Amino acid sequence: MSVELQVRGLRAGYGPVEVLHGVDLDVPTGRISAVLGPNGAGKTTLLRTLAGLITPAGGTVRWRGRDVTRRLAYRRARDGLLLVPDEGGVFADLTVADNVAVFAAGRPAETAFAAVVEAFPVLGERRDQLAGTLSGGEQQMLALSRALARPFRLLLIDELSRGLAAPLVTQLYRVLTGLAESTDAAIVLVEQDSAAVLPIARVVYMLRRGAVVFAGEPADLPSGGGSGYALSSRSGTS
Repeated sequence: MSVELQVRGLRAGYGPVEVLHGVDLDVPTGRISAVLGPNGAGKTTLLRTLAGLITPAGGTVRWRGRDVTRRLAYRRARDGLLLVPDEGGVFADLTVADNVAVFAAGRPAETAFAAVVEAFPVLGERRDQLAGTLSGGEQQMLALSRALARPFRLLLIDELSRGLAAPLVTQLYRVLTGLAESTDAAIVLVEQDSAAVLPIARVVYMLRRGAVVFAGEPADLPSGGGSGYALSSRSGTS
């Protein structure tokens, strides 16, 4: 299993407040990696730093073997990094079709929209509706559609299931699994609900207070989510 993204000793935060304290990750290519942890663990900060929205205070980020620690966010996006944030993942004042056209980033809009509707038929029915008027679940479908509208190498998703009913979460995860199986890309999925994400994850990281306290396969995660366990040795991803 090859490594798409390698993170070593990552420290980052906001101003003088450090949130991440020496985080190490190995994100495999063509697989879903889950990052779990309670509120305040540093999960969102981690994704924002990987996306280039936060400049790290220390450590290195290597993407496909290249050091991108200081690479600007728009350059990472241009190279194929997509971030689906936990909030504000759609353009509320644009229609569903216009959102997809923006996500497509130059790809023929109708081709992109067809791929989106194949995964989420309800968005075809909402084509001319403003995104801000969609239900919460429909907005999450639309936010995830950026990964269907254009090719990507690395997909970072923050709390996709938050506030959604279980059947809808299952549908969204089914699309993610299909993406992982059909592309040679890497997906990093941040969640609090370990029960929902573990069945589709190949590698799991548990964050607690800005540090990795578990790294390994889902089957090896200690009962109770691992939040009370210190990481004594890292499980390899190869």
